[in-house]
Amino acid sequence: MNVLTIQNLSKRFGKQKIIDNLNLSVPEGSIFGFIGQNGAGKTTTMKMVLGLLQPDSGKIHVCNEAVRFGQTKTNQFIGYLPDVPEFYNYMTPPQYLRLCGAVIGLPKSETEQRGQELLSLVGLCGVTKQIGGFSRGMKQRLGIAQALLTKPKLLICDEPTSALDPMGRKEILDILRKISNTTTVLFSTHILSDVERICDRVAFLNKGKIAVCGTLPEIKALHGHDSLLIEFSDDDELLAFMQQQSVKPLLASSEKNNNEIILHSRNIKKLQQSLFHVLSETGLYPVKMEIKEPSLESLFLEVIK
Repeated sequence: MNVLTIQNLSKRFGKQKIIDNLNLSVPEGSIFGFIGQNGAGKTTTMKMVLGLLQPDSGKIHVCNEAVRFGQTKTNQFIGYLPDVPEFYNYMTPPQYLRLCGAVIGLPKSETEQRGQELLSLVGLCGVTKQIGGFSRGMKQRLGIAQALLTKPKLLICDEPTSALDPMGRKEILDILRKISNTTTVLFSTHILSDVERICDRVAFLNKGKIAVCGTLPEIKALHGHDSLLIEFSDDDELLAFMQQQSVKPLLASSEKNNNEIILHSRNIKKLQQSLFHVLSETGLYPVKMEIKEPSLESLFLEVIK
């Protein structure tokens, strides 16, 4: 079952088309990375999913129910964490969650029990200081607790780690991984290492359309290339290697760094055979050879060319 389905979605602001016939499905139980450059339309898409922005055309379904602009019926299934969550700074975390529970009509006993569970989950159990004194990372963690208060089927996070330090990012990603057993997670980001760390499915948004979508292994198999890293003991040996006639055609898509060179190929076995022949003929002996799988960064750069 798909928790979220988007069909032929389009949105224009003035003469600029931000979302162009976008199609996307988020399977239940997945951690789904929504990748795109800043300004690619990720937040615009999420606002349309939440019914806060009216599409020009297309359909959105959450848990098989249609999303309608200005109506929040489908939001009963959704928890939402904006990129910069806002709070009443004079409140403590328990007070804030009690307020949220009252607003959405949860019984007090359920709010108390659920609030304590969530504050423990996000590492804020026993924290009694006012939210105004929180760090950015603590506010993001409280925002996740608030978004999970109703036990949503889908948690949408808009750039949840973009302004955090490495420790803060790790804390947020660890929380998202923990809750994936009970809640489907969709989070937008341009930090590709975060996606590689926790996501099982990803979609690349480029020029308003989904350029690539699938599991990481599927995307790497279809759109990536393998790389071969070769390291020599000194720069002279590397230059001698690069001057070989059979090597020169391979240099167009290479990266040189000190005594190392990385060669890219879609047929890594053929590349290895050619290089072993060159090394045997020249008597050059590298100190290291390593096959490197394509990174998400290299795939993303390939997609947005």
